[in-house]
Amino acid sequence: METQGHVIVCGMGKSGLLGRKISATFASTGTPSIFLHPAEAIHGDLGKVRRGDVVILISNSGETDEIIRLLMPLKRLEATIIAMTGDTSSTKAQHAQTVLDIAVDREACPLNLAPTTSGLMTLVMGDALAIALMEKRGFQAEDFAATHPGGSLGKRLLSTVSEHMVTDDLPFVRPQDAMADVIVTMTKGRLGLALVGTAEKLDGIITDGDLRRALMDNTDIVNNTAAEVMTPNALTIRPEASMGEAEERMQEARIQCLVVTDEGGSIVGVVQIF
Repeated sequence: METQGHVIVCGMGKSGLLGRKISATFASTGTPSIFLHPAEAIHGDLGKVRRGDVVILISNSGETDEIIRLLMPLKRLEATIIAMTGDTSSTKAQHAQTVLDIAVDREACPLNLAPTTSGLMTLVMGDALAIALMEKRGFQAEDFAATHPGGSLGKRLLSTVSEHMVTDDLPFVRPQDAMADVIVTMTKGRLGLALVGTAEKLDGIITDGDLRRALMDNTDIVNNTAAEVMTPNALTIRPEASMGEAEERMQEARIQCLVVTDEGGSIVGVVQIF
């Protein structure tokens, strides 16, 4: 939490693979982190470590040769060493400022050799550290989205309704239009809805759900008008609202679309979730 540099995660073999995941979790949750391969470190990659960095060394035995060879160089760099090990009396543990015990009674491997249970313990410890740091930093969903701009969460929290709404050829119908014509307009619009009224004055909305409910109620849709089937007071949202807010409102109301209106109340688009 206090380091001004990076949290370097270092491990060999399976421990290295687990270390890459731990480092990636740190980085995506607000703790700058990089993975350092110990074999590459002793051949130049030690330059990734800056004075004062925190280095998490992962080795279940605590005696992995490539890790042991890094101990003195890391001390010369005045790095804070955290040992993640299953042997708290190991060489690595003795040179660390902090020791995290990942010992297990035995491996799930029938030969008690392959790092199975100990690997799971390593991941659990890494995730626990990441979560503790998130809570300590007050890391919020918005912060998570900032490091995941390409994901669905980034879309929800970092983008606005105006970036995703449909604006062209909106399916407007008149209140007096026959439902047969309304259904044709809905089909052409491909939004699963029809907007009853005009862009300046919305009288209501007709969705696929309204049609299904009308059929279940044995309503004579063919001889009805849009005004007789529509739902008045359609839910609306402003174009500058976040997609996260839009999705929350749709999920709360159990609908799949919102009408987007500007400051003057005019319809400027429709936004949907699927």
